[in-house]
Amino acid sequence: MHDDDAARRKARMWGLASVLSAGLAAQAATAWADEATPASAQPGEFVETPVGPAAPAPPATATPASSGELVEQPVDAATAATAAPTSATGSGPFGFLSTASRSSNLLGDMWGLRPFLSKYGMTLTVVENSELFGNLSGGVRQGFEYNGLTTATLQLDTQRAFGLNGGLFNASALQIHGGNLSATNLYTLQTASGIEADRATRLWELWYQQKFGDALDVKVGQQSLDQEFMVSQNASYFINTMFGWPMLPSADLPGGGPAYPLSALGVRARAHVSDTVTILAGVFNGNPAPNTIGDPQKSDPYGVSFPLNGGVLAIAELQFTYPGSGTLVKANEEDPLARTYKIGVWYDSEDFADLRYAANGLSLAAPGAGAPATHRGDYAIYAVADQMIWRAEDPDRNINVFVRPMFTPLQDRNLIAFSLNAGLAMHEPILGRDDDTAGIGVNFTQVSRSATGFDQDTAFYNPGVYSPVRHNEIVLEATYQYQVMPWWQIQPDVQYVLNPGAGIVNPDVPTQRIRNELVVGLRTNITF
Repeated sequence: MHDDDAARRKARMWGLASVLSAGLAAQAATAWADEATPASAQPGEFVETPVGPAAPAPPATATPASSGELVEQPVDAATAATAAPTSATGSGPFGFLSTASRSSNLLGDMWGLRPFLSKYGMTLTVVENSELFGNLSGGVRQGFEYNGLTTATLQLDTQRAFGLNGGLFNASALQIHGGNLSATNLYTLQTASGIEADRATRLWELWYQQKFGDALDVKVGQQSLDQEFMVSQNASYFINTMFGWPMLPSADLPGGGPAYPLSALGVRARAHVSDTVTILAGVFNGNPAPNTIGDPQKSDPYGVSFPLNGGVLAIAELQFTYPGSGTLVKANEEDPLARTYKIGVWYDSEDFADLRYAANGLSLAAPGAGAPATHRGDYAIYAVADQMIWRAEDPDRNINVFVRPMFTPLQDRNLIAFSLNAGLAMHEPILGRDDDTAGIGVNFTQVSRSATGFDQDTAFYNPGVYSPVRHNEIVLEATYQYQVMPWWQIQPDVQYVLNPGAGIVNPDVPTQRIRNELVVGLRTNITF
C-alpha cells in the first residue's frame, strides 16, 4: 500500500515536471535559434483580444477568457486567405522552436494546420494548465496532488467561412486529469484550484453567436455562465476556485450551476446601450446535470446529455465600463482610471429542499423526521467592481482593486447566504516585467441560518457527541504570475484557509474541527 502511494506521488511529480521541461526545452532552443527570423505573426494566426479600451492583459485562468467577449482578429486577413497549409515558422518538425520566443503559441502554425483552418474561417486553440498543490498544515491529512486541464477550442467565423456576416460558432472540450487536493486533503467549501474536477474527457461549450449590428448579439447553445456572468477581470488572475465562479452559486444552484466543468443549454443576449452601458441577460436549463442525485459531473460524464427538464435559470446583469470606446480626453489631460461596475440577479425555478425542517415540521436532526420540506424557486443578488487606483507613466504598470459580494435572503433552502471576493492586482510589479501580475485576495463565505440551525439541532439530539456548528470560512491568497514566454506562464501561489468547511468536524479525529490549512503550489500554463 505504501509503495503504491509512493508510486502515485512520483507519477504526479513527473506529470508537472514533463510540462515544465517542455517549456524549458523550447526556451533553451530559442537561445540558438536564428535571430534573423522575422518576428511577425504567422499567416492565418489569430490574436484573441479582450474587448474594451482598458482591459488588462489576459489572465491565466483555469478556463479560456470569456468566449463571448473575444474578437477574433486575423493578423493579416489577405495573407491568411491565400496562405498555403505549410509551416512558416521554420523547416522540419521542430521548426516552430525558431520563433518560440516571439509566438503567442508554442507550436506556431502547427505545421501548417492553423493556416489551413484559417482559409475556412476557423481557429484552433489548445491550452494546458498543470499544477502541483499541497497543504503543509491542517486538513484531514497533509500531502501534495498533481492535477491538470487541457482545453481545446475550435471557432468558426461565418463571414470568412461562407459569407454570413457577424456569426461565430464555438466548440470546446476538456480533458481533466490528476487528483483533487480539496476533496482528499482539505475538505474546504472554497476549493483551492479552479481546475479541480472529476477526471474526464468531456464536451464543454457548444454554441452559435450572431451579431445584429454593433449594438446586439445573441448566443444559442450549450454555455458555461462563468465565462460571461459575474466575471471580475482582476479576480481571474487568482487560482482559488471562488475568484472565478463564486461560492454562493456553487453551493446553492442545482449541480453548482452551469459553470466549469459543466454547462447548460440556453439563450444569451447582449445589448450595448451606449459606449459605457451594456445589458447581459440569459435563460438556461435550471440544472446543468440530467438529475439531482449524486455527483452532477458523474451523472453526465461526457457533457453530451443536453438536459432540458431542469426548470429555468434566468440571469440578468447591468454593466458600466468607463472609459468607453467613445470617451474623449482633453489635450494634456491624463486618461481616466479604468473601471467596470456590474450588478446582477439570478432566479432558478426548481424545487429546493429545506436544510433544517422536514415536511412534518420536525427538525431533520430529530428522531421521526421525514423528508425535507420543499420550496419553490431560489434567487440571489450580486455586484462586481473592478477599479484601477494607480497608474505609472508607463500605462502597463498599474494597480487595480476588485470586490464581488453576493447575497440571498432565502436562507431556509440555501447552504450559503453570503459570499465575498476582494483583492488587489498589480501589473508589472517589477520594472521591465510588463507581462507579470502579482495579487493578494480574500474569499469569505457565510453559512445560512438554516444550516447553522440544523447543526445546533444535531448537537441537541445527540448529547455526548462532538457536533460543531458551522459559521463561515475565509481563504487568503497571494499569487505571482510570471510570463516566461508569450505562450508560457508560471504561477507560484500561497493560500491560507481559516475555519475549513466553515467549522466541520475532522472525520479522522471526531473530537475536533479540521485545523487551519496552509496551502502552497505552482501552476504552469502553456498555449500550444
